[in-house]
Amino acid sequence: MSIHLGRAPRAVTVWLGAGLLAVMPGPAQAQFGGIVYDPSNYAQNVLTAARALQQVNNQLRQIENQTQSLLNEARNLTSLPLSLIAPIQQQLDQTRQLLRQAQRLSYNVDTVQSGFAARYRAIDLSASDQALVSGAQSRWQDSVAAFEDALRAQALTVGHLDTTRQSLTSLMQASHDATGALQAIEAGNQILAVQSQQLADLAATLVAQGRAQTLDAAAAAAAKAQAREQLRRFLAPGHGYVAEPVTLFHE
Repeated sequence: MSIHLGRAPRAVTVWLGAGLLAVMPGPAQAQFGGIVYDPSNYAQNVLTAARALQQVNNQLRQIENQTQSLLNEARNLTSLPLSLIAPIQQQLDQTRQLLRQAQRLSYNVDTVQSGFAARYRAIDLSASDQALVSGAQSRWQDSVAAFEDALRAQALTVGHLDTTRQSLTSLMQASHDATGALQAIEAGNQILAVQSQQLADLAATLVAQGRAQTLDAAAAAAAKAQAREQLRRFLAPGHGYVAEPVTLFHE
């Protein structure tokens, strides 16, 4: 005899449902083949694993940031591979050597004072004509030598222009390609050194030119005093010029 549940009385249906509920485990756990499954415990484990994974990811990001920071510090501490200090120093030495080779009155203070006093300021106007002429010639030689020194300084400055241009071009490119702060700073310092060398050449040129102009002006002032004395001697009665008859055409 077949029993159709759909047609069973309501009491039977309730009884069957109660029996099934009594057989099945509670909602907090389930059994599959002898393995106990706890959904709440599983969810807690998944949450714990997710948090642990998040911590690992955070630690990895920290390590990555620290590594990047170390790499940046390494780049910032990397020295510039280009150094033009030696050529710049060589040019400065050439300029100093040229100034040391100044002819006659050098740039030494003691030499200038003694030489200028003897040949320009303390001229003995009572000396002989030959002595006066010799003094004038010595002052003229001072002026010529000073102008020659000025021309040499100008030539040296012009000769340094090509080297200076090449140095600045290389340093500007090195500054542009710098991988860290140290390289940029070193490139900037070397550019300042090149500019200092240019200023040294300019100062040497101006000093040499000013020296020549000063000596020439001093020689002109001394020549005026000497010329007045020689004119006085020339016009002195009985000692200067004596007119004599001169025959221009022979009869």
